[in-house]
Amino acid sequence: MDENQNRQVNLTEGAETCVNCSQGCCATDIGRCNLVSTNWLDDIPDNNFDIVEVLFKNTRRGFYRNSTNIPLKRGDWVAVEANPGHDIGRVGLTGRLVKNQMKRVNLRKDAEILRVFRKAKPADMERYEQAKAREEDTMIRSRKIAVDLGLKMKIGDVEYQGDGNKAIFYYIADERVDFRQLIKVLADVFKIRVEMKQIGARQEAGRIGGIGPCGRPLCCATWMSGFVSVATSAARFQDISLNPQNLAGQCAKLKCCINFEVNTYVEAIRQLPPKDVHLETKDAVYYYFKADALKREIIYSTERNSMANTVTLTAAEAFEIIALNKNGIKPDSLKPEDDGKKSASPFGDLLTQDSISRFDKKKKKKKKKSGSGDKPAGDSSNKGDVNAKAEKPQPAGEGEGASGKPERKQRPPKPKRQQYDGQGQPRGDKPQRQDRQPRPVKTFRPRQPKDPNAPQNSNASNQQNTGEKN
Repeated sequence: MDENQNRQVNLTEGAETCVNCSQGCCATDIGRCNLVSTNWLDDIPDNNFDIVEVLFKNTRRGFYRNSTNIPLKRGDWVAVEANPGHDIGRVGLTGRLVKNQMKRVNLRKDAEILRVFRKAKPADMERYEQAKAREEDTMIRSRKIAVDLGLKMKIGDVEYQGDGNKAIFYYIADERVDFRQLIKVLADVFKIRVEMKQIGARQEAGRIGGIGPCGRPLCCATWMSGFVSVATSAARFQDISLNPQNLAGQCAKLKCCINFEVNTYVEAIRQLPPKDVHLETKDAVYYYFKADALKREIIYSTERNSMANTVTLTAAEAFEIIALNKNGIKPDSLKPEDDGKKSASPFGDLLTQDSISRFDKKKKKKKKKSGSGDKPAGDSSNKGDVNAKAEKPQPAGEGEGASGKPERKQRPPKPKRQQYDGQGQPRGDKPQRQDRQPRPVKTFRPRQPKDPNAPQNSNASNQQNTGEKN
């Protein structure tokens, strides 16, 4: 139990250090990571500015003047001025960077800047939590009221003010909606001041969050803080198929990531020949069909609307032929004939590197024996046929053996090296000696038993043995 309590305390302490992230890095659900700015001027002296940035629920933020010089730092809960009453928010940025942030969001110079009252007290936070607990129930009931009034709109979220006297209703609508009657009904039912705020489908997707088709969290829910309109021309520049199912995101609008690389493609297309310029040769006329802007390659075809006799040229080769055509010269062909050697591609197939069977040993195929036929070798009924086929000599072609394989040519034997004696004369075969007699052939003689009556004189026996040998 003590360990679990310590873990919970550590999590809450770490959550207080991160500001306004509903994606899992802090305990509160006010704001998101894409609204948090890094104050890289925090450690610079004289980094003072009388306006601070305060973050609220969803993507709402505001700039408030710290007229009483309250010592505020990033992450402090503050009570700020509202119309009417007061609101509760969290400080997101202080110092001179707030001035740059105000320029980035295009805040008007004549806009009214409200004040920071104080740091939030426990009584303020308790009232704020009570108002926040009413948001979900209010949203569900307001949706039913909108349906009963026959309004074509969807109320996506409700945000109560810190003091609970006012609520902002965020809604989505494709058409213009007259919600004057809705405001009267909501004010009577919930006894609050009502403010209606329309948001787009992209803001709604960023508020809900999710995983995109790329496998990563949605950009609008993680780091994007502003939205730019996306047109189908951006997809045409990148040669993306105009398939609505592939181009649309989870918000049912064109994906924001289509705009990420469109500028690179536009610059690359400017360095390619125009599409309306065709190339002329002595044989035919070639028309622009397709281009790879990043590889700087263009595919030309002899037909305007189909691929026929296509030729792939680089941008330099295409400009060269265009210059020749302007001078009235028509080359024989667009591209010189290759020598039959295919140029090695600079790109390899990465899929083969991650193959599961790339470390398996490949089994070598066994060669079939000649005359074995299609029948299995283990069949005893085929032994006679195999032997019969083996006995019959098969005609072999020129330079081939009976098995059909080419025979190896027999090399002539190497001549023996001539040997010389010590006097420099060539050494021939050694002549056999004529006076040498052949050795007698040894025969087996059985050993004679010893005579017990024979004398035991060793010298006499030795002389007798030597005499016999002689």
